Amino acid sequence: MENHRFCYQENQFWGECKPCTIKVFNSIVNSAEVALKICTRQEIESAIAQGQPLDKWLQRKDFQEFCQKQENNPKTRTSFLQLGPQQRLIQWVSSLKMSLPCFIFGASGFDLQTVTDKEENPVLDRNGKPKKKRLRKLTGIHLSGLFMFDGDHLPMSPREVFERTQVPGFPWRLRLAHATSSGHGLRLVCEARPELGNIADNQICLARELGLMGMVGTTGKPVVDDSCIDASRISYACRREDIYFIDEENLFNIND
Repeated sequence: MENHRFCYQENQFWGECKPCTIKVFNSIVNSAEVALKICTRQEIESAIAQGQPLDKWLQRKDFQEFCQKQENNPKTRTSFLQLGPQQRLIQWVSSLKMSLPCFIFGASGFDLQTVTDKEENPVLDRNGKPKKKRLRKLTGIHLSGLFMFDGDHLPMSPREVFERTQVPGFPWRLRLAHATSSGHGLRLVCEARPELGNIADNQICLARELGLMGMVGTTGKPVVDDSCIDASRISYACRREDIYFIDEENLFNIND
């Protein structure tokens, strides 16, 4: 079997955590579907920010199908019907982002666990036995030695921040760097430094090294995403063109 170091999910809500080989990774970042979702998101958010006409997207079949689905769902129908066209597009954009395949860089694997329903009862297979899947939970996780850092809604170009990792003596071993699906964020995947502490400690030190600690982004919120502090955190897929740097040999293999 081809080597892998971290996992991925085809969909964060129901997908099983599977080994992410270089072949799988390349198929995702080269995917036309992934590119379409990211491009659509960026175009709509840019049009809304600039006050441009939205008819182009309001007339799209996939957007209209999304609206129909929301209106047919008893849980979302009432609130969705109260939204205007722009608010509906914003919800669609959010769903496009959340439907992207996602990587779990901090985990090399997950143990098989029993699938349960909302009442925590085991879900049975066709043979009456409890279903088991490799679920994205901290219980049963196997660490990869990698950690993920996000800089969200940066007030400068993501590439500009990436360039700060390329100076001589940069104290982390960088394995992957790319712009996030918004086009305004930066994601870095590095080797964790155990002498600094846990994932959160590494992220804080890296934020300081990059000059981002305490900085406020374009949305008025801190640019350092502190929600990525556990190894099971997902990373939404990017497009090939959004990758600034990749160390394939060490991203997919543990050599030391």
